[in-house]
Amino acid sequence: MMAGKIARPDEDLTQISLGRFRVGITGLKAAIEEMKSWRGRPEEEIAQALLAAVKPRNYIPASAQEEYQLAFLREFKKALGEKVAEERSGLRVKILGSGCPACDRLEQTVMAVLGEMGLPAEVEHIRDVREIAALGVLGVPALMINDEVMAVGPAPTKEMLKRWLAAASPEKITGETNG
Repeated sequence: MMAGKIARPDEDLTQISLGRFRVGITGLKAAIEEMKSWRGRPEEEIAQALLAAVKPRNYIPASAQEEYQLAFLREFKKALGEKVAEERSGLRVKILGSGCPACDRLEQTVMAVLGEMGLPAEVEHIRDVREIAALGVLGVPALMINDEVMAVGPAPTKEMLKRWLAAASPEKITGETNG
């Protein structure tokens, strides 16, 4: 830690999935970075150490500590480049882009289409170029639905978005029915 440095709230904020919710955790990236050499140690030991490292800077209810530890372990494994089964609670959409007008427009269009379709979804706009590269995406704006890259570069049309979201959604799409 550097004395006298005040961290920006978004400087080291990681969104983790806890059941149906996304929670922002401060300091998780730094803790994972410090613990990368722990590869090969027992998962329980790693999860407990990550919890101990981030708990002082975050509110983590005692009743949910085990769930947080599992989420921290998933993030640790992802940081090591391991394939990890994400906890899913439905439709997940990621907009990848540094915040340029085209990236922001794509995010707005996705939100509008989700609203029109009445689909609940977890939408995340990833602006960190390192995170984008770690996902294997080399261009922006880009769109991922349920961790599958759907578009890179030119933004998809609303009609394309509707088709992709309907196909990926676990929810029943209401609309016209035959019969």
